[in-house]
Amino acid sequence: MAGEGSYLIAENGERYLDFTSGIAVNALGYGDAEFVDAVREALETGLVHTSNLYRTRPGAELASWLVANSFADRVFFCNSGAEANEGALKFARRWAREQGGPEKVEIVAFRGSFHGRTFGALAATDRPAFQEPFRPLMPGVRFVTVGRLDELEQALDRTRTAAVIIEPVQAEGGVLPVPADFLRALREACDRAEALLIFDEVQVGLGRTGTLWAHEAAGVEPDLMTLAKPLAGGLPMGAVLLTERVAAAIQPGDHATTFGGGPLVASAALAVCRRIGDSGFLREIRRKGELVSERLGAMALANDRVVAVRGGGLIWGIELSTPAADVVSAALDEKLLLVSAGPRVVRLVPPLNTPDDDLVRGLSILEGVLRG
Repeated sequence: MAGEGSYLIAENGERYLDFTSGIAVNALGYGDAEFVDAVREALETGLVHTSNLYRTRPGAELASWLVANSFADRVFFCNSGAEANEGALKFARRWAREQGGPEKVEIVAFRGSFHGRTFGALAATDRPAFQEPFRPLMPGVRFVTVGRLDELEQALDRTRTAAVIIEPVQAEGGVLPVPADFLRALREACDRAEALLIFDEVQVGLGRTGTLWAHEAAGVEPDLMTLAKPLAGGLPMGAVLLTERVAAAIQPGDHATTFGGGPLVASAALAVCRRIGDSGFLREIRRKGELVSERLGAMALANDRVVAVRGGGLIWGIELSTPAADVVSAALDEKLLLVSAGPRVVRLVPPLNTPDDDLVRGLSILEGVLRG
């Protein structure tokens, strides 16, 4: 197999237009020259791994870039989104216990959420079918409904709530953007309860929504934010971004990583971040998002199977009256790669640098598949 631009190439030479990006991971597609050069140059140093016992320039430069381009003061590197969320939950509990004592440990999460499959992240993920084989999970998680301030107020308690974790767009839950006014109300509620606010931007951060961070549109800053999928352009990497007041509570030995932030993946990630963080690149994502929005809107009007279309930038969900798996399978036959987001939602997450011609081609294939 091989990759080129927005295409995956099978062993027999057939080309598949990729609207999955490895589930929002390959943000710059396949074979991007800047990304390849960054990886090649990093390999040529002979330094792939040093452990976190030693400081390396690529890791330090990447951390500095993330701090300079976000709310954060500190960064912890790891290897995946689930690991980033585990770290954020641990940091939140460590801070909360120091502030409010041993009872201040609860996490508030949201129905429809997905934060990962490790024990802590799974406990905060609203997927009973995923949870059941692995019970008992981490205790102390309460679930509330997005938009329901009454439920939120009942769940939050100054003496027991450590943090609230939420995805600004519930990607796995059906590409459901959280209303900006609710995110603002959530920030205020956390402050009243003396609890931390965690934004999980593992899938929707780093340009996917058309802004560098998905929460920017709401004008709200979290206390912690988790990143992963697109961060190193396909190499395994995650990160927890946090403020100084949270970082100050973390003591040596509280948390660690063997592979996180190694010089190879950090070099790749720095190239990805600099590319995506460019204002012109982000402007192009928003323009492409408008193109996709117009085409999907027309499809919705012309096809009774389409119940709703939602999203922004280059993440879109098409809710159907029929199973999404049927559309994903039919599109594969037409050499278009799609992924679902729940039983009846088709998700579009093409590479962020997908050319207009490829976007239009993919949407035309999708339109034909939906017509049946």
